[in-house]
Amino acid sequence: MATRVEYLALVTSLIALVSTTELVRRGYRTRRRERALTAEATRSTLRTAAQAVPSLRSGLRPEPARKAARHLRTLLGTPAVALVTHEECLAWVGVGSSHSEQAHLLAAPALRDGRTCVVDRLDCGDPSCPIESAVVAPLTAERRTVGALIAVGPSPETTLVGATDEVARWVSAQLELAELERSRARLAEAELRALRLQISPHFVYNCLTTIASFVRTNPERARGLLLDFADFARYAFRSSRNHTTLDEELHSIDRYLALERARFGERLQFSVRVAPEVLAVQVPFLCLQPLVENAIRHGMEGKRGNGQVTVTARDAGAEAQLSVEDDGVGMAPEFVESVLSGEVPPSGGIGLANVDERLRAMYGDAYGLVVDTGPEAGTKISLRIPKFRPQTVD
Repeated sequence: MATRVEYLALVTSLIALVSTTELVRRGYRTRRRERALTAEATRSTLRTAAQAVPSLRSGLRPEPARKAARHLRTLLGTPAVALVTHEECLAWVGVGSSHSEQAHLLAAPALRDGRTCVVDRLDCGDPSCPIESAVVAPLTAERRTVGALIAVGPSPETTLVGATDEVARWVSAQLELAELERSRARLAEAELRALRLQISPHFVYNCLTTIASFVRTNPERARGLLLDFADFARYAFRSSRNHTTLDEELHSIDRYLALERARFGERLQFSVRVAPEVLAVQVPFLCLQPLVENAIRHGMEGKRGNGQVTVTARDAGAEAQLSVEDDGVGMAPEFVESVLSGEVPPSGGIGLANVDERLRAMYGDAYGLVVDTGPEAGTKISLRIPKFRPQTVD
């Protein structure tokens, strides 16, 4: 039979066990709450940052800067935030707007030295103004200081200095990406202009020579070919546009082929297999015509007898899959690699490298041309076009 001492010891142990268990449970609940609060704070920060991105990607201009500054103020949790360039204060959001005239002077050291700095005392003459100090962090793009982020508040706390510096780095990254997007758009436009120049010399000469041959023997045919040439030229050399519909691109190819058939006669056989649902898909301007021209110029001109060129467009869910195939003389794979890498001058591979570079610039490296060819084995050039409208400048 248990003694009283043993009974008391057992009760004490049970109480201690219950207490320990309760402490563990409380600790677990506390940690769970802390994790939940941390996760929510992270989601909130990411949402706010994401809301600022579209404005920042528009560059340092007054209206986008005002929209972005509102979100940056939320990120920093300060009474006011300002965005400044070398020329002007783009935006002041929050209290103490009377200090906006000082913003450019406050930012001068950071703009000059490219370093974060702290201004301890601000005085606008208003005793009720809550603004007493500012943290100024430089904004950079392409390795140069393009502006500054100013976070203002009652006192320059160490945490605010660090936070402002980190937010400025993130803003700089967005400005860098915006500049990269603009550079890609300029590159695409330059390549499109280069492609037009490539089309111009040999194609115009061949067309006019062919049309001239019909002027006396078949004036009506010559007139129709001139209209076809005018229609194609209007499309190919119109004002700069990065995109068109597949339907318009195929229409221009039809006009181009009318001119080539006049030159090659029955030797040139051509077929088009297009799924109707992809006709409205936006495609890069002049993405197929150079491939058709390449098939005729390099596939047929060295071949005896008739030549077949086939254009195919299939619906593949989120993408349109396009191809241009010929049964001509083909090319060595090593030659294709040199053409796409730019090692061979444009006259050696008209349009292929240009189209490949534009596709990669618009959609990413996964969307370059795929060339299946070999000596005397014909050539098939395939490309994929996402159905969404790309974020590029037309």
